[in-house]
Amino acid sequence: GGWLLLQNCHLGLEFLNELMDTITTKESMSEDFRTWITTETHPDFPINLLQSSIKFTNEPPQGVKASLKRTYSAVTQDLLGVSKMPQWKPLLYAVAFLHTTVQERRKFGPLGWNIPYEFNQADFAASVQFVQNHLNDVGIKHGVNWSCVRYMLGEVQYGGRVTDDLDKVLLNTYARVWFGEHMFSENFCFYKGYVIPKGNTVEDYLQYIEQLPVIDTPEVFGLHPNADITYQTNLANETFSTIVSIQPKDSSTAGGETREAVVQRLADEMLEKLPPDYNPREVKAQLQKMGAFQPINIFLHQEVDRMQLVISRVRTTLTDLKLAIDGKL
Repeated sequence: GGWLLLQNCHLGLEFLNELMDTITTKESMSEDFRTWITTETHPDFPINLLQSSIKFTNEPPQGVKASLKRTYSAVTQDLLGVSKMPQWKPLLYAVAFLHTTVQERRKFGPLGWNIPYEFNQADFAASVQFVQNHLNDVGIKHGVNWSCVRYMLGEVQYGGRVTDDLDKVLLNTYARVWFGEHMFSENFCFYKGYVIPKGNTVEDYLQYIEQLPVIDTPEVFGLHPNADITYQTNLANETFSTIVSIQPKDSSTAGGETREAVVQRLADEMLEKLPPDYNPREVKAQLQKMGAFQPINIFLHQEVDRMQLVISRVRTTLTDLKLAIDGKL
């Protein structure tokens, strides 16, 4: 009746076949038993296990509003009040905005990051924990050590995943421009219309996030407006490719015929045009009349034999295809 969790199964595909055999051949099993599998996409993943499973995917939300809303939905009031330092709440929001930015830039492909990085919620949690510990260590009298904060965010917490030099420069630029004493001034903003809200409760922040635009301009992330053209084009192409790849077999063509009906009609037409099989006796008799041992007639006999193989193979293939469409093969 317990639950079994197998993680990173793309690293042990051979074991999954053993797992499938164990589950399918088990005589009795508790109704409360569940097997959870986490894996990355892999072309050699056992298809029978994949088809018999319920699939879950966890994709990051699109847009600053959706991403911040998801982040602050997981923030508790206890976390918001964990530090008495006045810099704590603005820093928490700034880290959340940085987390949103690094994830959103991935959708722009090479325009966003030279190399795609798998930034995730663990990076945000580790950054928040560092900021909290740092504020607890320095205290109100000493203030925030901004060099330390920028280094930890740009080089360790998020920068630890970054391997490209120019990507590292970009990440450190975000840390330098957004994190400092200037972030507490009235004029500070991440981009026009995107500021650090003031509030004492999680609801205050969620209310501010709710009024943010649903669709963000690429300039919010430091990109040229034309970057959105590339993103929208790639997104449309990917969407259409996905639709075509999962198109059901009974989808209709422009003429109203299903794909199977078109294949059936073409197979019938080819079978009608296909010549009848050669009669070996008639071929032999005709060659004897023309001189069976003349070089040209020997060559003709060989060609007739080969053509008969082609005719037989085409007729068998088309007949089997029609039977397969009708489900009678």
